[in-house]
This record gives sequence, structure tokens and C-alpha cells, in this order.
Amino acid sequence: MSTRGLGGVMVVVLGLVLLGPGASEAAQSKLRTQYSGLVNLNEATVAQLDLLPGVGPKAAQRILSWRQKRAFKRVEELVRVKGFGKKQFLKLKPYLTLEGPTTLKLERVPVEEDEVRATGDSVAKR
Repeated sequence: MSTRGLGGVMVVVLGLVLLGPGASEAAQSKLRTQYSGLVNLNEATVAQLDLLPGVGPKAAQRILSWRQKRAFKRVEELVRVKGFGKKQFLKLKPYLTLEGPTTLKLERVPVEEDEVRATGDSVAKR
């Protein structure tokens, strides 16, 4: 290794030493996604459905296709859409409605200390 390459390594190591524990604490601060509001299954757009946890654009489009054939009469009918089983439905149920406007929003918030186990893992991934 040339002295030029070795100097670059020294700069990186020195930088890590000088930054100290504060830099590693910032890297360890975790964020979680917090959902609030509701999605109206009979009126939401693909983009709004895509905000639901675990629902991507393809799944959102399948909901739209289902809805074009027949409107949802109950939120539980979501399990009839391909790709949505009972387990997925139970995860989404708190955010689903058939009345009113779609108001679902998501934001990244820091994980609070009481949400972290002794192992450092997040208690609940939402």
C-alpha cells in the first residue's frame, strides 16, 4: 500500500476517534413509521391505498380493480382481493373505512425508550 493510501485510512480512523460516541448514538437513533387516519376503500386512489402498511402499488391497483366491479359493502371484503389474507387484513383493519374522506398520513417518529427491549430491538414494527 502506498503512503498516500495509508494516509487516507488514517484520516478515516482519526475522524471516527474524534467524533466519539456522539456519532454512534446518532446512528443508533431509530425511527418508526406512525400511521394516523383512515383510508376509504370505496374512494381512495392508488397513491392513497399505497400508503397502507404492507400495500404496494400493485396491490393498490388490485383493490381498485375489485372496486370497479363491485363496491365494498364491508371492510372485511378486502380478503376477497388477491393478495389480502386474513393476517394482512387484521394488520390493515384499524386504517380502513367505507365512509368519509381518506385521511391516512404517515410520519417517521423516533422510537421511544419504553418501546425498545433490553436487546436494543424495536418492540413493535408498525
